[in-house]
Amino acid sequence: MTLILSLIAACVVFLLAMAVWTRRLTRQGLSTVPQMGQIVPVQGGSIHYVEKGDPDAQTLVLIHGLAGQLQHFTYALADQLAEEYHVIALDRPGCGYSTRETAELGQLPQQAAMIAEFLEIKGVDQAVLVGHSLGGAVSLALALDHPERVSGLALLAPLTHRLPETPVIFKPLDIRSGWLRSLIANTVAVPMAAKTAPYSLGVAFGPETAPDDFLDRAGGALGLRPSAFVTASQDVAGLDASCDAQVSRYPELSVPGGILYGRQDALLSPALHGPPMIKFGLSYEELDGLGHMILITEPEICAAFIRRMVAETKSPQTPLQEPTAAPVKEILG
Repeated sequence: MTLILSLIAACVVFLLAMAVWTRRLTRQGLSTVPQMGQIVPVQGGSIHYVEKGDPDAQTLVLIHGLAGQLQHFTYALADQLAEEYHVIALDRPGCGYSTRETAELGQLPQQAAMIAEFLEIKGVDQAVLVGHSLGGAVSLALALDHPERVSGLALLAPLTHRLPETPVIFKPLDIRSGWLRSLIANTVAVPMAAKTAPYSLGVAFGPETAPDDFLDRAGGALGLRPSAFVTASQDVAGLDASCDAQVSRYPELSVPGGILYGRQDALLSPALHGPPMIKFGLSYEELDGLGHMILITEPEICAAFIRRMVAETKSPQTPLQEPTAAPVKEILG
């Protein structure tokens, strides 16, 4: 009995120490990456966003991926696009400085509904959606459920189909119990994320290299918070619960657009998430030698791709394209 009590006491002390460490990392994250935009309340939570460019120009709505925040776009790409377009980069519900009230709001249609309400409040319709990774799946949900808000899609390494398995760096997020998710988030998750960040970034960016300023300029420090772990875990469960139904509706897609992938993407399979979308009206391009985080590592290439997709929304529909693959230099011309 004495041994059992000692083990219990040791576990309690360990968890308390982890909770203190978590609070310190959370304060550091909020200080490193302060709120940079405005917040609009919507049903089920709120949307934090940054707005750039000419409000009378074509609107681009930039939607980031799993465990990310709008700084993935403001790192470089948003400023380039703002030279020509009206750009809105937002934190998905529950991410960054946005909020959501329940785990069920992590499902694709629910995230799309919250963003659609935000766009309605902002008076935005006929936007071109630029979705990266999980943000691509949310963009597709918006195009299916709220087509009046969407004129085109420019998807960067998007998730479009159910994953065969959760990517290795996101496996710790695959928790379905709310109380366990909260316990882990407020004790061991954040310190472990801080310790394993170099490995995780290496996988996410491979074969390219993560920039040295990812934690501040790209907002990565905001991931070192319990709320970020909870939201990302809810996103994994929400995707699993809603992805198949969305895939079955892809024949309903009615907007033009395309997909851009790095051929060496280590997180999502280009073959699974890219070419299968051609039959639903989207074009597909591959970049040789690049990975998943092309919006940060190759903003010029991504901006050129987005410009082409915007042009497609203003021209007659062209026949479905076969997949194309070209080295970076060829894409840049």
